[in-house]
Amino acid sequence: MMNEKLHLTPEDAFPEDLADVADQQLQVLDSQIQRQLDYEVVAEGEPNPETEFRHYELDEEFQTRDDR
Repeated sequence: MMNEKLHLTPEDAFPEDLADVADQQLQVLDSQIQRQLDYEVVAEGEPNPETEFRHYELDEEFQTRDDR
């Protein structure tokens, strides 16, 4: 199982293929990325491009699963 940090920084490991991630773990990842996005916007004024990309990838995976 991945680490249970509240945030997932751009330097932290991120799954290569989200299709291989269990639903519950995907939700944890989504929460971690959302918190990281919120933190970056407050602390740095804008999100890190890597965090934004991860957020987009998670949204795409959730959409794919919802469409099944």
